[in-house]
Amino acid sequence: MNQQLTFLSVIAVSIALTAATPPKKIGKPVPGRPAAAPRKFIDPQNMDTSVKPGDNFYQYANGNWLKQNAIPASKTSWGSFNELREKSLDAMKSLLEDASKTTTKGRLYQMVGDYYASGIDSLTIEKRGFDPIKPDLARIEKVNNKTAFLDELAYQRSQGNGMLFGFFVAQDRKNVSKYLPQFSQGGTTLPDRDYYLKTDARSLKIRDAYRDNLTKMFALIGEEPTQASQDADVILRVETALAKAQMARVEMRDPYKTYNKFTVANFSQQTPGINWADQLTKYGVKGQDTVLVQSPTFFRSLDSLVAATPIEDLRTYMRWNILKGAAPYLSDAFVKQSFAFSRVLTGQKEQTPRWQRVSGLIDGTLGDLLGQLYVQQYFKPEAKQRMLTLVDNLEASYKEHIKGLDWMSEDTKKRALTKLTSFKRKIGYPDKWKNYDGVTIARNDFYGNVKSAGKWSYNYMINRLGKPVDRTEWGMTPPTVNAYYNPVNNEIAFPAAILQFPFFDFDADDAINYGGIGAVIGHEMTHGFDDQGRQYDADGTLRDWWTKADADNFKKRADQVKEQFFGFKVLDSIKVNGQLTLGENLADLGGLAIAYDAFKKTAQGKANGKKAMIDGFTPDQRFFLSWAQVWRINVLPETQAQLIMTDPHAPGLYRCNGPLSNITAWYQAFDVKPGDKMYKKPEDRIKVW
Repeated sequence: MNQQLTFLSVIAVSIALTAATPPKKIGKPVPGRPAAAPRKFIDPQNMDTSVKPGDNFYQYANGNWLKQNAIPASKTSWGSFNELREKSLDAMKSLLEDASKTTTKGRLYQMVGDYYASGIDSLTIEKRGFDPIKPDLARIEKVNNKTAFLDELAYQRSQGNGMLFGFFVAQDRKNVSKYLPQFSQGGTTLPDRDYYLKTDARSLKIRDAYRDNLTKMFALIGEEPTQASQDADVILRVETALAKAQMARVEMRDPYKTYNKFTVANFSQQTPGINWADQLTKYGVKGQDTVLVQSPTFFRSLDSLVAATPIEDLRTYMRWNILKGAAPYLSDAFVKQSFAFSRVLTGQKEQTPRWQRVSGLIDGTLGDLLGQLYVQQYFKPEAKQRMLTLVDNLEASYKEHIKGLDWMSEDTKKRALTKLTSFKRKIGYPDKWKNYDGVTIARNDFYGNVKSAGKWSYNYMINRLGKPVDRTEWGMTPPTVNAYYNPVNNEIAFPAAILQFPFFDFDADDAINYGGIGAVIGHEMTHGFDDQGRQYDADGTLRDWWTKADADNFKKRADQVKEQFFGFKVLDSIKVNGQLTLGENLADLGGLAIAYDAFKKTAQGKANGKKAMIDGFTPDQRFFLSWAQVWRINVLPETQAQLIMTDPHAPGLYRCNGPLSNITAWYQAFDVKPGDKMYKKPEDRIKVW
């Protein structure tokens, strides 16, 4: 979806889980067999108690686990999320293999089963080479002028092959009951504009590797070495020009700066070489006289670029976009070359197994079909009910926090409370499923299946126009270990799969569940009040509901969080971008504080003394240890460097330690004192919500 969703974790997007059902109870001991040991939700063997909690709590809580869990060769990171992903992929494999073998269970099974079978059939894929994209390459060769170029762009977009810029249909942020066509910057291949513009050694190495990749990929479709090399230069030249025109990621976090409404006629005046009324008609858009544009400057530059670029170079650009989009679904030579370049970017040593890649693809393209199978087998109603209870408890805690703020006026507090109690809750899975009517899945045509699903997705999006906004639609599939806040719907969503340890377990004590899923709930709620989310009203409208004094007070505290994270270093040289990660850092801090106060209302939270200890830890200690083990993760240096540039989340170490250093209860739980490395004076501890 092209909504402004704020996620729990970017690394965890599209991570599916194996089971959200309660684990089986330990039965009576069998005579002659040792009784099963009770499960330890806080396992001391994962900890490094040689580290003082007040020096590095993340290391104290997770140090031995980090030492003992190396990153597998086919992964770029390994942590709590990754463990759940592996378990889930095994479950998805079972579902998909079963579906691929059945011929009697109906359309749902046929579609996901045949899709999976087509992706696993490497022999057929290998025989076809790059035959699947030859018709598109032939179309492009017939493009002989700028008008034909724009027409071909429109055709490819309607087939699910968008290029040069982004186009989508989503809610108008200032009129959320209406869908509008929207345009965004784009057109580049590397993960961020800075990869094209920076001149440090790492950026230069990546650009050299990218040029080599371009040359080799063009050679795979039959180009002579000299021509392939020249075409690589064309792509770098065009994409660098597009990168220069793009807004930086930090700029794009401003919802007002990216909200630019034009009539179609006025938008065309911005780009003399592009008639958007004509283009929109070719996109299948009818009866729309208004559009939203993320960056008018980008489109003015784009217009000039198209006008100044020779038609043969524009054809090369289109050819590359077809090639790179299809490469993962073509023969082995294309897949291997794509991975060879990915290794430079991420450090990943081995290709992800084919069955895992295909499973993830099906979840991403036919997610509501696969999601139905998942929910039928793994999700139970009691999980949803437990989650609703937790959300109620976190909301009650949040109300108390808002009412008790000493920096906010009563009028703004009332509006904040109205927004909080207006949150729409999505738990588990959609109330209605997409049916994918029109998608054609053939057992022997993997790339054809990918294209059919892509075309359906495009048409589904376009067909929203003129219809009431569907607020039941989800931005994630049920088998996803993640959660999100969507500001234009003012909704919090928790897919079925997140109800799994270390986030949640039916048999765990409250300290574990509140430190895990409770903090996640609080995190998503706080996104409604972070530096971006706070600018949306209770009905989701982008509208200022703050007094100036209250907004200034908020900004003062948010700036403290920003500066705290700017002070954290990664890889001994790269700093966390405190501005890029501000929204997530605010959500982590607010979510943890609110979850703790909600926990203290439980019977366990109120308990103290030795009788309340479990496995040697007090209830409060277990709460904070639960929080810490959610974020444990090892990440390859190359991947970490990329994430610092592109990910709005801070690294796991700082997501754990950063908020804790501002929570007074954590100091008390672990006797953190002056002189400890994480110690902050009480007056320096940041409290926002």
